[in-house]
Amino acid sequence: MPAKEITTYTRKLTNEQGHRLAQILEKKGYSFSQMAYAKFAARHEKVNVVFYESGKLVVQGKGAQDFVQFILEPDAIKEVQFGYEDLLNPDRLIPRYGIDESGKGDFFGPLCVAGVYVNESVVKTFEAAGIQDSKNISSDKRIVAFAEIITKTPGCVHTTVPIGPEAYNRLHREIKSVNRLLAWGHARVIENLMGQRHRMDPLPKIAISDQFASSKTVTEGAIMAMGKEIKLIQRHKAEADIAVAAASILARCEFVRRLRKLEKQYGLPLPKGAAKAVDAAAKEFLQRHGEAEFGKVGKLHFRTAYRALGQPEPPRAYVRQRRYW
Repeated sequence: MPAKEITTYTRKLTNEQGHRLAQILEKKGYSFSQMAYAKFAARHEKVNVVFYESGKLVVQGKGAQDFVQFILEPDAIKEVQFGYEDLLNPDRLIPRYGIDESGKGDFFGPLCVAGVYVNESVVKTFEAAGIQDSKNISSDKRIVAFAEIITKTPGCVHTTVPIGPEAYNRLHREIKSVNRLLAWGHARVIENLMGQRHRMDPLPKIAISDQFASSKTVTEGAIMAMGKEIKLIQRHKAEADIAVAAASILARCEFVRRLRKLEKQYGLPLPKGAAKAVDAAAKEFLQRHGEAEFGKVGKLHFRTAYRALGQPEPPRAYVRQRRYW
């Protein structure tokens, strides 16, 4: 059994298991409600249960552990796994680096890449705290709280490489590829972590990151001297690994912190993402501060920049970097 009782639990269910669970909860008097992208959401006393269309089940609340042990596994899944994770998935405890980034899809703000070293004790601490992929956390306040847990966990070693808008735009002009820029950031993070090996026990043999380019050689080719001593594993949906999830939280925390600093500096809200609200904010920023400052807050190869400047948008297949400054 985990040393600390969990309050968040996630796993994949088949449609049959999800349907069976819904019937069980209905009989037990759970209150059902509708939720976006969910097949059902149910609540009862100390536990909230959401089964998403993707097949992902999320259980939250003070009663999460009892729910998993006494309802979910024996009645709905009909197999006992909780509390035996060390036997069922021993690889989850091996020492490793997890690497992820934040800000790639946001027009305003920096691109931040973070890396986290975990070992057995760190993994168990993160699991008990409910560490998860930052994309599943909508609250900036929770991101900050999770980031504090990560950075204060004994044995955890971490690093964050922020690339501010000005540096981002300069690098993008030189590299001419977001993927190669990302590869450089990931390689820099690995190098920074390798430089702190004296703090790691035991030493890791692998680093795990998301595969953001069509070819794995993009990142492999950017690896620096010390990084060549470790095996890089790139895979889709790498954030399912708790080390990568922790890195995603640190990257997002740094992104949010720096975005708020830019808002304070220029006295203007700078929305996340690249939607209509961002277009409006970009135009307002230009009206207030002019083109000379534009590259200090936004990523200039985004189509948002072209629209804000009233310039023709380039073909979607290739966005040419403007050189208006």
